[in-house]
Amino acid sequence: MMDRRRFSTFLAASTFTSTLAASFGREGRADPVPVARNIVLVHGLFADGSCWSEVIGRLQARGFNCTSVQNPLTTLPEAVASALRVLDRQSGPTVFVGHSFSGMILTEAGVHPNVSALVYVAARAPDAGEDYAALARKFPTPPASAGVIFDGDEGRLSEAAFLNDFAGDLPKAKAKVLYAVQESFHKALLTGRTTQAAWRSKPSYYAVSTEDRTINPDLERFMAKRMGAKTIEVKASHLSLISQPDTITRLILEAAGEPRNQSLSR
Repeated sequence: MMDRRRFSTFLAASTFTSTLAASFGREGRADPVPVARNIVLVHGLFADGSCWSEVIGRLQARGFNCTSVQNPLTTLPEAVASALRVLDRQSGPTVFVGHSFSGMILTEAGVHPNVSALVYVAARAPDAGEDYAALARKFPTPPASAGVIFDGDEGRLSEAAFLNDFAGDLPKAKAKVLYAVQESFHKALLTGRTTQAAWRSKPSYYAVSTEDRTINPDLERFMAKRMGAKTIEVKASHLSLISQPDTITRLILEAAGEPRNQSLSR
């Protein structure tokens, strides 16, 4: 049973996020909101939590408390649970940020009362119960899909696909380092479906990668428009968070209640 103090905290946080969502509306614009000082970031397939390092450094330089979740890449419920544990530890409003596959985690776990806004970076954004694979098939298949290889139940991206289709706008030497540390994912992860859609009740932001060869850019635009997200387009590969960290950081700052047009440093 929830004690009185925890219930009061939960109720206050829920009231805050409900009010925030109401002020945001369905057209991707928000009234001024209190600044969130916490940022929780989640990575997708073919990566680990360090993929957010460039963005984290810029946010920390501005005094934000940042945590990069280590997505286990096993099943969707286990991935969601890993994020929820981190969200539970946050004190006050928190911007929840996800790249690529982890948009599934944002969509499911983003209803957490600490979450004040969602930021999708070239990410999946399904509706509740939606078959994402079926949705994706309505758009041309991106080239990276042909580069997924399996060893039993574990999948990864081939080196050629990683360098050319996943990290195509990064210097080759840097892309090869990222390839060397990519995490394998379990097939079961791809079968999970969200049971709720946090973007229907939380202010949402979306960064479309216009040169994306891992998720079709038109699919990204469709999902961003459907959720009524404040949307930017970034001339970048799937890894805009690494190739254009200033742009992605500014979008996160906007979601946190700070103006985007400002100089950044690490």
